[in-house]
Amino acid sequence: MQYEDPSFAADLVAWQKQHGRHDLPWQNTRDAYLVWLSEIMLQQTQVSAVLGYYARFLERFPTLASLAAAPVEDVMAQWAGLGYYTRARNLHKCAQRVVAEYGGVFPSDPALLAELPGIGRSTAAAIAAFSAGRRAAIMDGNVKRVFARVFGIDTYPGERKTEEAMWARAEALAPADDIEAYTQGLMDMGATLCTRSSPSCERCPMQARCVAFATGRTAELPIRKPKKATPEKSAHMLLLVDRGQVLLEQRPATGIWGGLLSLPELAGHNTIAPPANAGAAAAPDAYATPVDAAVAAAVSPFGTMESLERMLPVVHIFTHYKLHIHPLLVTLSARAALAGEERYVWLNAAALPDAALPAPIKKLLLELLGERAQARMF
Repeated sequence: MQYEDPSFAADLVAWQKQHGRHDLPWQNTRDAYLVWLSEIMLQQTQVSAVLGYYARFLERFPTLASLAAAPVEDVMAQWAGLGYYTRARNLHKCAQRVVAEYGGVFPSDPALLAELPGIGRSTAAAIAAFSAGRRAAIMDGNVKRVFARVFGIDTYPGERKTEEAMWARAEALAPADDIEAYTQGLMDMGATLCTRSSPSCERCPMQARCVAFATGRTAELPIRKPKKATPEKSAHMLLLVDRGQVLLEQRPATGIWGGLLSLPELAGHNTIAPPANAGAAAAPDAYATPVDAAVAAAVSPFGTMESLERMLPVVHIFTHYKLHIHPLLVTLSARAALAGEERYVWLNAAALPDAALPAPIKKLLLELLGERAQARMF
């Protein structure tokens, strides 16, 4: 099947140069470090959420060398709250690889870029296009949406056959010239015109050739992924406070919230069986909390428990499951030494806003600070 269409690229480039975005902080540069950092941050994250993090990250790590030389804990602290924390760990690994293997200079070959940690095929193409002007095709969620509507693709883009066909089309459509404007144009169209809901078809440069517009199917395309019930899990977290400090545990490098500080857990994230009446909403206390004896046993390595308070549950939604967090507020009458327990740390309450904490845990702790300050708990 032939996908060549020079007028598609020409129309898109002309539109981007006149109407696209040109003033984002990572634009108008060929600095591969700046381009790479922005592309990693923008993976599954909106521009509005990235802007502040991007500026603060560069203040702390102005060069690739400074990032590669920094402790991974510092990198995670700067990333805390942005989500998808594997990106931060891979960012650090990638910086170290580029310094060690390429003398601190990113390769311009998309194939070599795609071999580096955290850089897939589409991200590699974007980095090569923006930093070196290399002809390479991108394929992110925005591009899939644009292609599905413009070319009337009525199969789910996540299916292998459909995705392979989209990649073939993307490779064929990518122009030899103006690849930067073309690539940015695809991103801009998906982000500002060809949005998931209420697309601005009246301003779209592809309206005349758009199958979805001509057939009134913009709300149907792209075909959505078949829905599945979202799994639900429960976690009981110890919120130990003593003398103005909170006990935190560094999570393993891999998995949920990998490498971040968090509250110690009694038994991890446990799957919740759906209620017998699936249509009925569960009561707030439907998920039983552990008995006092189990909590006391978990607390004993850190000191003698003085009081225990079950706080209201907090719900956090990950991409693949919903987590019901049950905070157990514990005060101590005596604190034990943390001998040989390097993953645990007592952190001053004043340091919590800047700590490398998952967003829901930081929110929980800061709200507790505000509520309990008058009680001199902190």
